[in-house]
Amino acid sequence: MKKLLFVGIAAFLVLSSCTNQGSKQVDKTMSEADTKLIETAKIYFSKLPEPNDPTTPMALLGKKLYYDETLSANGKMSCNTCHPISNYGVDNERTSLGHDGTRGTRNSPTTFNAYFHVAQFWDGRSPDLADQAKGPILNPIEMGMKGVEDVVSVLKNSAEYAEMFKKAFPEQSDPITFDNFALAVADFEGTLATPAAFDAFLDGAVTMLDEDQKNGLSLFIETGCIACHIGPGLGGNMMQRFGLVHGPYWEFTGSKLQDEGKFALTGSEADKNVFKTPSLRNIEKTAPYFHDGSAGSLEEAVKIMSYTQLGKELSQEEITKMISFFKSLTGKIPEHAI
Repeated sequence: MKKLLFVGIAAFLVLSSCTNQGSKQVDKTMSEADTKLIETAKIYFSKLPEPNDPTTPMALLGKKLYYDETLSANGKMSCNTCHPISNYGVDNERTSLGHDGTRGTRNSPTTFNAYFHVAQFWDGRSPDLADQAKGPILNPIEMGMKGVEDVVSVLKNSAEYAEMFKKAFPEQSDPITFDNFALAVADFEGTLATPAAFDAFLDGAVTMLDEDQKNGLSLFIETGCIACHIGPGLGGNMMQRFGLVHGPYWEFTGSKLQDEGKFALTGSEADKNVFKTPSLRNIEKTAPYFHDGSAGSLEEAVKIMSYTQLGKELSQEEITKMISFFKSLTGKIPEHAI
């Protein structure tokens, strides 16, 4: 019996050695072009930052709040209504319907991977997710709650919330507050990370991208898209004018809204038509595109962006390759969040 066990262990060690040698051989045979592409990509991009732990009392409370429809004027809306977790955090509408059927004026961006963005909302008016969480619930067009007191009243009327808030904020004698509501929602949204094939590619797993995707990545860099779409989200980390080279943007998108972005907040000419650069993570799943949802397809969006922002007209083949690269940015919906 001992002899058989020894032989089995020896065989396992030999097999492991062969496997490890094989892995080293793959690394050694990585083409010079692939090596250079990964090195270049690392200059502009990085893997997703570590997300929050979804099992903490704070995150669990935030998840319940995210799905809670009682926190709306009609009792039928939640954060998940316009940002459904099962659909990559978007409703695929140009603009979303509010509690009374009125449509908003801006597209609902995905809540996925938003935890490291430089600011929240298209005009960047919120510095972080906690501040952002306070907006929609009190917005008269969106969830329509009349005031902070109404939100807190609903929460305090629940024995389950009393226990969950106590666990999430154990040092506070009266933890059910509007600020804590926002902190909890933000903590849950901080768990919504979707690592994708591209992250593995940056780590050296060159086969995670096929040739079309690698060509698309090269094109993305060479075309100059990295002027705005950089970092772990390939966007989400700066404010930029829409129509940087050719504008105003609505002449090319056909938008009837003519939204002037951050300018509406500051009144500064420098902020006219300035919006947060969207992340390209899961972009193939989050149509329609732009702050007004005016681009229905990725092909249309790429054409408009390359022309208005860079002054370039890409061929159909180039657009197809770039979209192929975008597919490597699609991750898996976090199971814990559903």
